[in-house]
Amino acid sequence: MRKAVRTQDASPGDGPYSQGIVSGGFIFVSGQGPLDLEGRVIGETIEEQTDLTLQNIKGILESAGCTMDDVVKVNVILADMNDFSRFNEMYRTHFTEPMPARTCFGGALDGILVEIDVIAKTRD
Repeated sequence: MRKAVRTQDASPGDGPYSQGIVSGGFIFVSGQGPLDLEGRVIGETIEEQTDLTLQNIKGILESAGCTMDDVVKVNVILADMNDFSRFNEMYRTHFTEPMPARTCFGGALDGILVEIDVIAKTRD
C-alpha cells in the first residue's frame, strides 16, 4: 500500500507527482528545489538555494512524522559542479552523523541551482 504525503509546509510543485509517498516503511520525497510556498524560486546563491530546498524536504518529512535524522539516501543534482564544496558546507548543517548515503551529479536544471530528493525510514 502507498499513501501520498502533501503539506503546505513545502512548495506545492506544479507537476503530476506527489510531494512524497509512504510505502513499505519508507517515505520517498520527490525532487525538491528552492521554491517558496507560492512556487517562486528564492535565493541567488547555492547556499541560499540549498538551505531552502532542504527546508522544503524537512517540511514534507515532518508531515509524515519523520525528521532529517530518518533520511537514509539522498540524491542531489547541481546545475554547476563548481558549486559542490559550497553546497556541501550548507548541506552538512541539515544532517547529523551518520550522514545519509548520497549521490551527487551535475545536470541541467530549469532556472535553479540545486534539486534534491530523499528516502527516509518511517517511524511506524
